Amino acid sequence: MNLLRKTGTAQTVSCPAVIIAAPASGQGKTTITAALARLLHNQGKVVRVFKTGPDYLDPQILAQASGYPVEQLDLWMAGEAYCRRRLFEAACTADVILVEGVMGVFDGEPSSADLAARFGLPMLLVMDVKGMAQTVAALASGIAHFREDVTIAGLVANACASSRHRELIEGAMPDDLPLLAAVPRDPNLALPERHLGLVQASEVRDDLELRFEAGAQALASEGLGDALLGLAPVVFEAPLDEPLVELPSLAGTTVGVARDAAFSFIYQANLDLLQQMGAQLCYFSPLEGNRLPDCDALWLPGGYPELYAQSLAENRGMKAALRGFFVAGKPILAECGGLLYCLEALTDCNGQTHEMLGLLPGEGAMRGRRGCQGMQTAPLPEGPVRAHAHHRSRSEGTPEPIAHGKRQRHPAPGEPIYRARRLTATYLHLFFPNNPAAVARLFSPTPRQTGDQSDSRSLFDAVE
Repeated sequence: MNLLRKTGTAQTVSCPAVIIAAPASGQGKTTITAALARLLHNQGKVVRVFKTGPDYLDPQILAQASGYPVEQLDLWMAGEAYCRRRLFEAACTADVILVEGVMGVFDGEPSSADLAARFGLPMLLVMDVKGMAQTVAALASGIAHFREDVTIAGLVANACASSRHRELIEGAMPDDLPLLAAVPRDPNLALPERHLGLVQASEVRDDLELRFEAGAQALASEGLGDALLGLAPVVFEAPLDEPLVELPSLAGTTVGVARDAAFSFIYQANLDLLQQMGAQLCYFSPLEGNRLPDCDALWLPGGYPELYAQSLAENRGMKAALRGFFVAGKPILAECGGLLYCLEALTDCNGQTHEMLGLLPGEGAMRGRRGCQGMQTAPLPEGPVRAHAHHRSRSEGTPEPIAHGKRQRHPAPGEPIYRARRLTATYLHLFFPNNPAAVARLFSPTPRQTGDQSDSRSLFDAVE
């Protein structure tokens, strides 16, 4: 465990830390981060891993590789104080911290580079070098010198074809930018993917173990673990000037959380916050269960209902239980895949249409490679909550929304937000720690906000 030190009025702690970044998406950031986490874990190190930006699939992979839960760090969605606190808390117990970047190094506002600059984190540049040799050095050098407030510690050449390929790249690298590792082009190292990103860890756990170990061995032969541990430790400062805010209470409230292969897009930070507010959590499977647990509120998170639409449609016991919970006027939050589940029908990736819950009018359907993604604020009646959208489906015939998401930097209306009884349904994935008070109101068995909650009519309203 690292020792805390006090500097003036601030507590500090230090440990090696690095952001694994890349020139673009698809360069192998998650593969390298997972392999590095497993390598260090195998060496007996406590490895804490974070993911930059809103992502559910990469953290599942990285949690299995490192042996610890993985949380998001995002300066816009979570805020600087939140990120600072999470890094400080991790550094108190970790031997090393890894942060996987998002998209390209400088992409987005804020970007991975912004996060690195804010907290003094060096960056490890991962680049797929297929089809390049000396040009790799030119691109890496340009990235390294693009901003003075960002430090690139070195390059990992991913998908390197041969020892000669490595020699050509290394010979062209500038003296201040070392080639720290050359990872061979090997399909056994790459992580499996599907239409929204990586395949969920729970679906391919044994296969992932083989890939983690193979990746760890490849990085060990390059000495990347030792190179990382040899970097100058990063000093993390506790956010002592952060005002103390008493969390709203959900004491006595039990929140049922759908969690299975169809519904798994869950921020660990969201679960942690609900528990910190006093809520009891219980989990259920809309795929395999036939009744709900004894609970006061429900959360239907995003996931892959389109891959399991037939099973969801055939589970009549669960559908009846969810409909009864809705009719009873109990709070339900349905996000993205949860929204699709609440509609009348869902057309899956093979063009087959299946009956869903019918809590909201409308039908959902997959739409190939086209999709929607981006940061938005959800202006809920309970209060604004920052969120993001990422889906490749569309919904039609839905009721008039009570509001639309507000995009981060674009005036066009964002994702619609629907309200029927105590059901709140939207494509947006909410980051609960951004506004705990709003989240407490949302899940409270007794409504705590003003305003009309019946702007959207359910199918059940027509038959009562």
